[in-house]
Amino acid sequence: MSKKSEGGASGFSSAGSGVATIPLGDEPLLIQGERSFLLVAKASCRFTLCIETPDDEYCQGVDPDDLVAVSMPEGGPIEQARMMLELVRRYHIPLVVLPKDHPGSKRLSMVVSVAPEILFACDIRRGTHPEQHLLCSSAEFSGLSLAGVPGGITMKNLPLGVKIIHLDVEKTSADKQQ
Repeated sequence: MSKKSEGGASGFSSAGSGVATIPLGDEPLLIQGERSFLLVAKASCRFTLCIETPDDEYCQGVDPDDLVAVSMPEGGPIEQARMMLELVRRYHIPLVVLPKDHPGSKRLSMVVSVAPEILFACDIRRGTHPEQHLLCSSAEFSGLSLAGVPGGITMKNLPLGVKIIHLDVEKTSADKQQ
């Protein structure tokens, strides 16, 4: 089911809902829908992630098999999402949680989560959830669950028709298409 596409990315087409395990090394995995996408990668190392809320700071331990996911509910440049993913994964920048009615929430083009398992939902407000197991997505990814496992990633409720592409660590032609 794997194929090599131009630009050095390998792609998969989804077979529908259920459970699938995809091999995943250090490279990011692009899960591309019709109008939006998710970019996910393994944390790759153990580190402490700080989560800043309006009232407090939470620090959580991150393990190498935990996932770092970037959701872009309206789509956008893949390279922008890749930069955000690497800022968290390699440079361990803190995540900021906005207050529930903050006006900036509606202007967030991408949101990030770091956890062993991440559930995507379209009915939550962007940027307002310190719980790292839940991440805002477009409707086409709502209900999708991703979990980091040794050597790969397990996907539950993968929507029909999405593309799954392993991106090379270096920039690929998929970045230039966005």
